[in-house]
Amino acid sequence: MNSFHGTLEHLPLLQSRRGLAYAITLGFCAVAWWLRLVLDPYFPPGFPYLTFFPAVILASFLFGRGPGVVAALLCGLLAWYFFIPPFCSFALARGTGVALLFYVGVVTVDILLVHWMQVANARLAAERERSAALAARTEILFEELQHRVSNNLQMVGAMLALQRRGVKDGEAQRAIGEAAAKLQLIGRIQRRLYGSRGEPLALDAFITALVEDLAESGGNPGIRHVVEANSAVLLPPDRAIPLALIVAEAIANAVEHGFADRATGNILVQVCAEDERVSLTIHDDGAGVAEGFDVATVDSLGLRIARSLCQGLGAELRIVPGRPGTRVELHDISIGPAPRPV
Repeated sequence: MNSFHGTLEHLPLLQSRRGLAYAITLGFCAVAWWLRLVLDPYFPPGFPYLTFFPAVILASFLFGRGPGVVAALLCGLLAWYFFIPPFCSFALARGTGVALLFYVGVVTVDILLVHWMQVANARLAAERERSAALAARTEILFEELQHRVSNNLQMVGAMLALQRRGVKDGEAQRAIGEAAAKLQLIGRIQRRLYGSRGEPLALDAFITALVEDLAESGGNPGIRHVVEANSAVLLPPDRAIPLALIVAEAIANAVEHGFADRATGNILVQVCAEDERVSLTIHDDGAGVAEGFDVATVDSLGLRIARSLCQGLGAELRIVPGRPGTRVELHDISIGPAPRPV
């Protein structure tokens, strides 16, 4: 079907070889005349043009208006001379003029209809090419915009990291460092976040790439990161950044606190989905949190941001002992349309 449509878009054929197009047209006329001659005993009287109409239509369809007009003239003369009484003559007998006018009217309509169809088809093909070029340009511009936004975010994060060196207060240094790290993370996420049409992201591929990025930037090759995710889950782009920040915060806490005195360890990220809800678990085998740990009472900037992001996702955040290690659990993450503010 695609090849057929592709052929239609290139009609009329032989635009650069018109001599060959007219030669094939003459062949169509000769075949039509031969068929009419062979089938003449089987045709009732009064059908002199029966095999000539297809030749005219075929020549017009394949090679355009010019060959169609030539086929119409030649076929009309052949039919007049051989198959309209008095035979083998161009004499105008009674009724000959009416037959010729009928033929002229029919082939004129046929040639014009085919010509208009080809003009419309050419305009449609040109418009399709312009649309494809515009779509390609939009894609390039969108990707460039994404890269620029990502670079700008990472630059701001780098500037904050530099500014942190001049701050004397330890708490301020820590806060600026966390902010810088998160801006740089958002910048890296931005590069792969959106398609030009805003299509959903494959959650397993997105989380896997994110965890690999975090593992590479974490600077601790002894910690093994594993992702188990349902490949059928699609993530709307507006949910990707908050989910990525929560995962990044959980992994950063595991590396910083769970493996503070260890060079090796395992971090498992599991994603389970049902309908438009997702549950996410980050389990490490590090030192672990104490029994009765309450995430709502922790004053850490990262965890405060994580709690806020969870509320925006309509999810519940829990941090519990993993026996061994720590389990960070997010339940009922909404991956449907974002709720509108009341």
